[in-house]
Amino acid sequence: MSKGSNTPVPTTALRVELGWRSGPGVPDADASALLLVGGKVRSDADFVFYNQPAHSSGAVRHEGKRDAGGRVTDSLLVDLARVEPAIETVILAASSDGGAFGQVPDLYIEVNDAARNTVVARFDNPGATVETAFVLGEFYRRQGAWKFRAVGQGYDSGLEGLATDYGISVDEPQHAPPAAPPAPVAPPAPAATTPAPSPFAPPAARPAAAPPPPAAPPAGAQVSLSKVTLTKAAPAVSLTKQGGTSGAMRVNLNWQVRKQFSGWGRKLGRPVAMHDDLDLDLCCLYELTDGSKGVVQALGNAFGALHQPPFIHLDGDDRTGAVSTGENLTISLDHQRYFRRILVFVTIYEGARSFADLHATVTLQPQYGAAVDFSLDECTVPSTVCALALITNTGNDLVVQREARYLVPERGVSPQRTVDYAYGWGMNWTPGRK
Repeated sequence: MSKGSNTPVPTTALRVELGWRSGPGVPDADASALLLVGGKVRSDADFVFYNQPAHSSGAVRHEGKRDAGGRVTDSLLVDLARVEPAIETVILAASSDGGAFGQVPDLYIEVNDAARNTVVARFDNPGATVETAFVLGEFYRRQGAWKFRAVGQGYDSGLEGLATDYGISVDEPQHAPPAAPPAPVAPPAPAATTPAPSPFAPPAARPAAAPPPPAAPPAGAQVSLSKVTLTKAAPAVSLTKQGGTSGAMRVNLNWQVRKQFSGWGRKLGRPVAMHDDLDLDLCCLYELTDGSKGVVQALGNAFGALHQPPFIHLDGDDRTGAVSTGENLTISLDHQRYFRRILVFVTIYEGARSFADLHATVTLQPQYGAAVDFSLDECTVPSTVCALALITNTGNDLVVQREARYLVPERGVSPQRTVDYAYGWGMNWTPGRK
């Protein structure tokens, strides 16, 4: 498509893909969407982006990034059938991080029918130079039907300038307000006979649910555009320096299956089906300052607890991978003084034999401070367990380290035990089930 042209699109679920070619000195880019009435958002809740990944109507959600051999994509899923009647336009935007779009080669936006995986529309190279944000396209209603227009309107003021132009209230990074230290909570007593208690000693009943994920901000609230993306070149960040010193931190895992068969099995000449009932489990190993250790996971109903040790809670067991839900752990940063280290990892419980062809994104969202996210590398080994992130308390700082490390269990060794061995946790393991 050329700039300014338009084409009809089906009123169905569409995957909008922002794509470019990565390389040395190439800035990162992020896709976003704004739902408009009369050319403006009704409230900040009508802005969908990396820090606010789903619209309350379910019509738009941010699916995250994928890097395949230097070709990077960031995707939005737009279900036009679920767009509220009052919404006239859905703006499809891009913002750059670390440079201008003139430094981003082969930039394009592509609209695909999500069910049929067919291309509906594509707009290449909007002629970028110094712009740091773009409205690349838009869906708009015309005589009861939806159309897509290639726009190509640039901004040199970044995502903040674009967002405020459409009525979004943008805030600086939020820091925790000063408060008195929380009341002391007695840490758990170490096991009397073994230095490493069994991880499959679940409570008699499932603990009370953790606080729900943050809701979309109400009208008048301000949206924070701050984020930190961890990479191989810059794999660690200080939560303390980012303002993440208190409140609840949500750790989210979402995923997409990109192909019908696992690439690892195909390389061996034995296609391995990636089933629709793929079940990934987000888990963590923890070690507290008193030396006690344990695991939080769905297996064995070891869901943890947020307001008593281990101050970590698994919200549930999701099988969709949707960014608006996915698998979630909540960590109480109000009790971070009790943490020595936390290793967040994911296992394949059923539905696949490896992580090949599985695109996953990890987001750590503190209640205060910038979000931290990263994508997993392509899996080229028969791995059923991946170490995601290591959170370490250094005494005066809480540091998040991107691991993105695929591990291959030996025959007869569980994924959990494999992670334990790799990181020297020293746990005693017994069989468990959901």
